[in-house]
Amino acid sequence: MFKRKPATSFTYLSRTCELEGNVHAEGKLVVDGIVHGIVDIQGDLEISKTGLVEGQEVRAHDIVVQGVLKARVFAEGKLMLSGTARLEGDVVAGSLEIEPGAYYTGYIETRESRTLPPSRDLPELYGTTEPTESRTSA
Repeated sequence: MFKRKPATSFTYLSRTCELEGNVHAEGKLVVDGIVHGIVDIQGDLEISKTGLVEGQEVRAHDIVVQGVLKARVFAEGKLMLSGTARLEGDVVAGSLEIEPGAYYTGYIETRESRTLPPSRDLPELYGTTEPTESRTSA
C-alpha cells in the first residue's frame, strides 16, 4: 500500500578524526576533520570550515567547500566555494559557485555531468607544456 522511501546514508568525520586512505561512500559525507587520500562519494560532499581533504582526486555529485580542499575535483552537479574556502587543484564540474573571499588556484571547466572525463583525459594546464617553436618562412 505505502512504499517506503530508501534511507539516505550519512557519514560524518568529526574534528578529532584524521583518516589516511581512500574513502568510498554512498549518501552524504561531511568532513570536519582531515582526510588524506582519494575521496569517491556516490552522493554529496561537504567540507566544513575545520575540514581538510588532501589527495589525488575527489569525486561527488554536489560538493560544498568551506574549509580546505587540495585535489583534482570532479563534481557531477555543483561545486560551491564559500567565502572561507581554499581550493588548490583542477576542477571539472556541472556548475560552479564562488562566494567573495574564497581562494582558488587551478584549472576550471564546467560541463554536463555525463561528459565528465576520467582524470587522465584532462587538458594540460597553461604553461605546463614546453612551448613549440614558431616556424617562419623566408
